[in-house]
Amino acid sequence: MLDMLRQQLIRLQKPAGIADAPAVLPLGVPAVDDVLGGGLLSGALHEIAATSEAHLPAATGFTLGLAALATGNKNFVWIAEDMALTENGAPYGAGLDVFGLSPERLVIVAVAHRHELMAAMEEALRCRAVGVVIGEVRNGTLDAVAVRRLSLAASDSGTLAFFLRTQPTHDASTAVTRWVVGASPSVIPGHARQSASPNGSEFGAPRFAVHLTRNRRGPSASWILEWRNPDDRFVLAAPHEPVAAPLRHRPHQKVA
Repeated sequence: MLDMLRQQLIRLQKPAGIADAPAVLPLGVPAVDDVLGGGLLSGALHEIAATSEAHLPAATGFTLGLAALATGNKNFVWIAEDMALTENGAPYGAGLDVFGLSPERLVIVAVAHRHELMAAMEEALRCRAVGVVIGEVRNGTLDAVAVRRLSLAASDSGTLAFFLRTQPTHDASTAVTRWVVGASPSVIPGHARQSASPNGSEFGAPRFAVHLTRNRRGPSASWILEWRNPDDRFVLAAPHEPVAAPLRHRPHQKVA
């Protein structure tokens, strides 16, 4: 009788609509989703850092790709320190279109201090109209208590939260995953070689060298991922072997 009563109390305490298994966001790439335990854990905090400041656009693009998969019809909030917006610029509408994100759903918040960024992220995570919250921070450690509060807020709302950083860090964090992302040469369809065409009129799909350096639900791993537009999804980039270009101005030699 006591066991039955305990089970009934547990059922009553569980909020409606919460499943036993944690909700995940599949990236649609089996090799990545298997390592992540089915996908990126929703209602959690994740950190994405550029391999160096020069690779921040690649880390930003990867973050936007994840946001596009998660946002749906909801808004997404980008909160950045003033210095970050000054040095790195604000999200660009045409760039958002590449990742299938509607610029009119983006809310940009600029803050002067790090503690204001953390507080704004927490408030945004508790808004039901928001699907993804991105906090862009530069160098320096984060307040451990504030990071913990962000993780709890994300868990309560089921919203994805990302820290976008200019370089990798090793400070303590409650983030479920940590990623280090750099740019990878793209390939133009129909061309054997990499990068842009000679006249500069064509560009290949964005590619990202992605390193999962921390994963609480599985092992670490690395991949080259490509963002496919207009499919609006990630794919595992095909192995590419560089082909040597023919030598120019080489005198013609007759075969004896």
